[in-house]
Amino acid sequence: MDIPLYEQIFNHIYEKISKGELKKGDRVPSEKELADHFNVSRITSKKALEMLSRSKLIERIQGKGSFVADDAAAGLQQASPLNPLESTEAKQRMAWRTIGVIIPDFGDAFGAELIRGIEEHCSLNGCGMMMKLTYDNREEEEEAIRSFIKLGIDGIIVFPGHGEHYNSELLRLVLDGFPIVLVDRYLKGIAAMAVFTDNRKAAFDATSVLLKQGVRQIGFLSSPADNTTAIEDRLIGFNDACAEWGCTPKPEHIMTNLFSTLPQSFESVNVDKDLETVRIFLERNAELKAFVVSEYNLSLLLQEVLVSSGKKIPEDYQIVCFDSPGQHFGQYLFTHVRQDEREIGRKAAELVLGGRNAEDTQLNHIIPHKILLGRSTL
Repeated sequence: MDIPLYEQIFNHIYEKISKGELKKGDRVPSEKELADHFNVSRITSKKALEMLSRSKLIERIQGKGSFVADDAAAGLQQASPLNPLESTEAKQRMAWRTIGVIIPDFGDAFGAELIRGIEEHCSLNGCGMMMKLTYDNREEEEEAIRSFIKLGIDGIIVFPGHGEHYNSELLRLVLDGFPIVLVDRYLKGIAAMAVFTDNRKAAFDATSVLLKQGVRQIGFLSSPADNTTAIEDRLIGFNDACAEWGCTPKPEHIMTNLFSTLPQSFESVNVDKDLETVRIFLERNAELKAFVVSEYNLSLLLQEVLVSSGKKIPEDYQIVCFDSPGQHFGQYLFTHVRQDEREIGRKAAELVLGGRNAEDTQLNHIIPHKILLGRSTL
């Protein structure tokens, strides 16, 4: 296994001290100087200096810098010149790196397989995983990032919260070059690596299932799309498909004000509000005969409204959506976009553990999707 960058910096300073190139009281290069020299983030160089301090090789004086400790000789005796990280803690660090996973929530329809993909790759590469659920709370997300950094995490995978367009802690890590990868969506204006489905193409393909049958009056349902690139791209893909088939949807056929399926919102009172919202939407747009829905749980809401009013699916109305729980017997409930969650998670873990070369300019990594047929279409 490759030695982590912060341990390479540790080794470098250790060798300087052991060879007498840095003597007692000599100034040690600063976080910025080490970061520039090794082409790493200041978070990485800071971690190396903290390890040197814990090993009693250097002394860090606030406002002045880092200096070779008076008792550095004792620190040298505790480590092998050939492998300066021979302490119990250091051995564990070299054999067991850890990444943090920050995610709003997860379920059988989407999220569980994503986590399995991350954990699977970590296990195969001798890496641990710590996870934090944020329930779509930005403050929780920022605090999770700060906590993981304090714990000395080696990289972070973030599933950004709904509607999030800016997170100061996340942006700071990106600017510092810390290993961080986004999953499910990308954030506009933040040059971070991201792994996700081509939601625009996926929505285009899902809508085309209906259009190829001759259906032209199609509605679109989702939670709020603003600042959530996954939903924004799905709406664009829906419009693209309709336009290609010569049936540009009317604005009133698009509903993006459903909230009950968002984390911390799945409560009876919110579900009832969304059911009523969908019911009114259908009454006002009686010409609609099919729907593209941005997620599985919203499809369940739509199905409930239709069935409770005596309608049949797919005879009277057809539905296609994104994601679905696994189906081992019979057909899926809904025709849907099957995202390869496990591969998204695996690829994100690979990227965050492998770091990023200076020559690597690719930010977005697209994982292919499939359209799986279910009982909701003819």
